[in-house]
Amino acid sequence: MNVESFNLDHRTVSAPYVRVADRKELPHGDVITKYDVRFTQPNVAHLEMKAIHSLEHLFAEHSRNHSSSVVDFSPMGCQTGYYLILQGEPDVAAVVDLIEATLTDVLDATEVPAANEVQCGWGENHSLEAAQDAAREFLAQRAVWEQVSE
Repeated sequence: MNVESFNLDHRTVSAPYVRVADRKELPHGDVITKYDVRFTQPNVAHLEMKAIHSLEHLFAEHSRNHSSSVVDFSPMGCQTGYYLILQGEPDVAAVVDLIEATLTDVLDATEVPAANEVQCGWGENHSLEAAQDAAREFLAQRAVWEQVSE
């Protein structure tokens, strides 16, 4: 199939993890790399929408304080994680450091950025507490992020 994650056997992975999901060389030679940042075990657990939405806002804002290579941080429709797209080809260890630093910032946040009807398409659908709980749980399992399957 054309979509990399559709070719991934979701029964064989062990979340949480961070893995390279795709790499694209663009027409002018620039490279972007997509990372699968999986918070919950596929087909077993999922993140609630307010947590997903708020963590998306928080990560999108705070990650750019740590890296100018961040292109996008997008939630997966299955609600089990996110795709982090970066310019270039940083190795997984560098990406893990970026994620750890950003999620640590999330724990220190006092509000969800742009959580209002002017800056967001569903401004009332946020929960700082739920996002921080998800970040805390993911950070607590930092030792296994680079281990995709058991």
